[in-house]
Amino acid sequence: MCLAKKPVCVFPSACSGVYGNENLMDEMNFLSVVIPVYNEQDSLPQLHQALHRALGTLSLPWEIVYVDDGSRDESLSVLTELARTDPERTRVVGLRRNFGQTAAIAAGIDHAQGDVIVLMDADMQNDPADIPMMIEKMAEGYDVVSGWRKNRQDTFITRTLPSRIANGIISRVTGVRLHDYGCTLKAYRREVITGFRLYGEMHRFIPAYAGYVGARIVEVPVRHHPRRFGQTKYGLERTLKVILDLFTVKFLISYGHKPMYLFGGPGMAMMALGSALLLFLAVRRVLTLVSVFESPFFPVSLILVIMGFQSILMGLIAELQVRTYYEAQRKPTYTIRRLLNVEPRD
Repeated sequence: MCLAKKPVCVFPSACSGVYGNENLMDEMNFLSVVIPVYNEQDSLPQLHQALHRALGTLSLPWEIVYVDDGSRDESLSVLTELARTDPERTRVVGLRRNFGQTAAIAAGIDHAQGDVIVLMDADMQNDPADIPMMIEKMAEGYDVVSGWRKNRQDTFITRTLPSRIANGIISRVTGVRLHDYGCTLKAYRREVITGFRLYGEMHRFIPAYAGYVGARIVEVPVRHHPRRFGQTKYGLERTLKVILDLFTVKFLISYGHKPMYLFGGPGMAMMALGSALLLFLAVRRVLTLVSVFESPFFPVSLILVIMGFQSILMGLIAELQVRTYYEAQRKPTYTIRRLLNVEPRD
């Protein structure tokens, strides 16, 4: 059952050609559904049953990885019982305290076995019945299938409107245009979400990271139900955190390999402007005998030259740090989609 009559292809050039007609279901060997949990004791039994009904229709093996993010209710006890009664399918990762949704998702991915990772919330607003549709879409050759809560069942002023504004800003800054970055329900091939660590509220930027390494991304409408259990954990203050994290994401995506371009360009511009002002003052001194030191432009020009020089030095330091980061881990500055008649190197 597919709700997405017209899926939105984020990178049209990547959604045609050899991959568009190639059924890649055989390349998906195992599915892991990763679910961060925080104070969701009432929804967990129904969620687990719904997951079994939805995932039971799939032809590939699967597991459910619950990550208890330091819940203060009986969520961990409920998860312990689910793991006891369903040991073959259920994995539970219990964190010592509440580290936040991003850390919980990172822990779930680290402990999941699947080569396909599906993320979703535990509050039953995401519908597990959408997962088979997303897997079918992924089998068409996509690396990321992103859920879009087209008919969102949340308060417009405090939740939907700020989310729309944030999605527009994120799409423009990252270049990966999605209607709904905030929808947790997303499916990923593991290889496009490895190689970077998640901090802050950065789980919502995973599609942007995946797009950076060349992932084929498609967005599909998914169901969104009104909240029936518990209380929302997020408010308007989360928008500010997302915007602050966006600065980090933009830097890593656009300048992670070449920080000198970020620091050196403005540095050279400031030095050029400061030097031009000094030249102007020198010429005026010769022509009009006006003292250079009495002009307010003199300290401004010196400040510009010094700041420009410092900015270039910061770029050099950043370049050294980037090289240390990659070379210490023997991490390449490129990603490979597949190899043909080539043995992978260790």
